[in-house]
Amino acid sequence: MNKETLATFWQDRYRNGQTGWDIGYPSPPLTEYLDQLPDKTLRILIPGAGNAYEAEYAWRQGFRQVYVLDVAPEPLEAFRQRVPDFPENQLLQGDFFTHQGEYDLILEQTFFCSFPPDPETRAAYARHMHELLVPGGKLVGLWFRFPLTDDLEKRPFGGSREEYLGYFAPYFTTKTFAPAHNSIKPRAGNELFGIFTRL
Repeated sequence: MNKETLATFWQDRYRNGQTGWDIGYPSPPLTEYLDQLPDKTLRILIPGAGNAYEAEYAWRQGFRQVYVLDVAPEPLEAFRQRVPDFPENQLLQGDFFTHQGEYDLILEQTFFCSFPPDPETRAAYARHMHELLVPGGKLVGLWFRFPLTDDLEKRPFGGSREEYLGYFAPYFTTKTFAPAHNSIKPRAGNELFGIFTRL
């Protein structure tokens, strides 16, 4: 998909309420991680953020350099309404794969699983995450652990721990990558929580 087609695809999903990935509140593994961070000056990117509950949580906890990136305008507008004191210049509409910036931390939450799971795109994701992070920066989040099927339209797309590590190994050291102990009930056993440090 080109950028315009991609934006329209996701915009239609939001308008039609086809947002089964949206749990309506920040994901517990990510809020627990954020709660452990003493440095509120970190530059944080949340790509493919959707309604960005994690960004709202971080903002409420005093993180002031949180950047929300999504290709569709609808969820960004919903976020503006929900969090009116959030800086406008930190709400970014655009394509992750062409986005430029420098961040200390990138949070992954149902973004990786949203795009077609071909090896080229998944490798490009890992490479661009590396490019966006400062040396020593961290990629932290959740990845679905269930097999891929032949249906390349039905999201979310899963994968295996070994596959994911294959993409990340050239760019990151792995601090942890294991089944999340605090997933929401419908996702229990199907999420891997990872902390990866940029090489």
